Amino acid sequence: MLNLDHRRAAADLLRAAELDRAPIEPLTARWPEVDVEDAYRIQLDNVRRRCAEGARVRGHKVGLSSPVMQRMMGVGEPDYGHLLDDMVLAADRPIPVARYCAPRIEVEVGYVLGARLPGRGCTEADVLAATEYLVPALELIDSRIRDWRIALADTIADNASSAGVVLGEARVRPGEIDPADVEAVLHRDGAEVARGNTSAVLGDPTTAVAWLARTVAEFGVVLEAGHLVLPGSCTRAVDVDPGSVFRAEFAGLGHVTARFE
Repeated sequence: MLNLDHRRAAADLLRAAELDRAPIEPLTARWPEVDVEDAYRIQLDNVRRRCAEGARVRGHKVGLSSPVMQRMMGVGEPDYGHLLDDMVLAADRPIPVARYCAPRIEVEVGYVLGARLPGRGCTEADVLAATEYLVPALELIDSRIRDWRIALADTIADNASSAGVVLGEARVRPGEIDPADVEAVLHRDGAEVARGNTSAVLGDPTTAVAWLARTVAEFGVVLEAGHLVLPGSCTRAVDVDPGSVFRAEFAGLGHVTARFE
């Protein structure tokens, strides 16, 4: 584990990299002893710092919850990050690519909670009972670690490589579709670039949300009513370039579009 000074130094490096759009070398290269608990505490340090500057927690995300994303990133287990209110991006406005280091797009079904989730012991039934509606989502991920050379501790410390989310207009209650079996297709500039099924997310994205509620409880974090939860991508992540237009279509759940400049 890292000592307190090293954790603070790591948080400072990541925050500066995000503000300056200047990726840093992996934390695991600088501090080989960094572990998962260190990484979550580093993440929380920067979340608290941003909230002190005026941001508000809007929800949470699960990352690396599908085999395709774990293989792509070279890790073997999920992680989680925070979604802040300034990370919720408008679908009708182009997103400046220059705001990020190395952005990518992921396809997800978002869960919007109508009630607080229990922490320890949270089940899939608890999640479905507390979910007010499901929403089509495109998550924007980014890495403040140079060239995406991340180990698990690197991405966790870096707020699970989260950067933003665009939501579609559809609002569907969990009983109206099966969130464990939604086909999704991602197009870039009109051409299909990825396709998947939500069953790729731990077998059922609801399982990922329940895992998240149990995991964050260990750090005193609660998933509250009104929070948006992203359970993880059901397709591979796709690189973003200026001028690209992405559209994800979900069977039974509508679509969502993100434009970049």
